[in-house]
Amino acid sequence: MIACGAIAQPAAQACARHTLPVDVHPLPPLLHNQPQQIAGAVEALARDLARSHHRVVIGYADCGTYGALDEVCGRLGLERLPGLHCYDLYAGPARIEAMLRAQPGTYLLTDFLVRSFSRTVIQELGLDRYPDLRDEYFRHYTRVVWLAQEPSDTELQSLARDAADRIGLPLEVLPTGLSGLERALLALVGPSVDRAVSEGVGHRLDVLG
Repeated sequence: MIACGAIAQPAAQACARHTLPVDVHPLPPLLHNQPQQIAGAVEALARDLARSHHRVVIGYADCGTYGALDEVCGRLGLERLPGLHCYDLYAGPARIEAMLRAQPGTYLLTDFLVRSFSRTVIQELGLDRYPDLRDEYFRHYTRVVWLAQEPSDTELQSLARDAADRIGLPLEVLPTGLSGLERALLALVGPSVDRAVSEGVGHRLDVLG
């Protein structure tokens, strides 16, 4: 599995819990800050891994590629995770859509983004060097919603509050757990694993994401 670095660890844990013979190969999560590069990076790695694996699948949603990733999948005969982004996988697309419709100025965080907020948000936006730009960057946002995969983790609770404080927005917590992501992963890789086992294929499955 080439997994987006933001979901690589929970994806690997889910596969291990279900004893699926899946290798997880993460791509850098900061590709999300340049989503036009995601499709090309996935294609290059998919072509490389196809030489040694029975099946390659993609552990990305669309993730801001606006169909470019689907074009690669269609051309190479690959499957990917459903949805527009990982928020859909955690909370469900209907709930995300309703949340954003009710309050368009919602800034979403996952556990990964909470843990990496200083690097993926503050440093990437240059707010560590130019803190006065904060209000300009976030002037259209009205709240932070933490889609909490581990809502009882006290370290994550503290980091989430700190993240919201650093961009001057109130924090709301929506516990999601990991079941949505796990279901999507199993739907993606399960049939491939079953098929490989029934055919007696010795190669491991590789999931790209």
